[in-house]
Amino acid sequence: MSSSKRNGSCRNVWKKKKCILFSILIFLIFVLFVKYTIETNIKSFNAQSPAKCLFCQFASGNRTPPVLEFENDEYVIFKDIRPASTYHYLAIPKKHYESLKVLNKSHVGLVSRMYSGMVDFLGSKGIDTSDAVIGFHIPPFISQHHLHLHGISPISGMGFWDRINFLTNSFWFKSGKDAIDSLERSEL
Repeated sequence: MSSSKRNGSCRNVWKKKKCILFSILIFLIFVLFVKYTIETNIKSFNAQSPAKCLFCQFASGNRTPPVLEFENDEYVIFKDIRPASTYHYLAIPKKHYESLKVLNKSHVGLVSRMYSGMVDFLGSKGIDTSDAVIGFHIPPFISQHHLHLHGISPISGMGFWDRINFLTNSFWFKSGKDAIDSLERSEL
């Protein structure tokens, strides 16, 4: 067999491998979408009233939440009940906002303070923020229809599905810094 035929067949094998890898990636994204669609109650796709919102009840003290690890006038931080790694915290504003999609330029301050507050909070716990994921899910990939910032560390402690679920700057998850940048460019 000539070397040109061998090289041609190697290129075809490489193309097939790339096609298979791309197909697997598309399948994983589809599975993630289906997972969130199933987990998210159909009713929750409608705007949720603050009176019925679980996170609003946590933030206002009307429902026994997980232990509040931090609280100020704007937001609270507590442990996620389904941790994706050794440390997994949520920062939620006390005022009800469904998600990043309902925010605009006027909310840059709130999101910036939540982000820097999460970074400071993780640091105060001795958690390495250089090995952390800090960000927001984008609708329809949200399980609670109340804005919440995830702070997760270490990344190396995350399972396969969690790494996909919290894949920074994917179309379903945005880093805190990118969320702030997007809001700064948005209209009022």
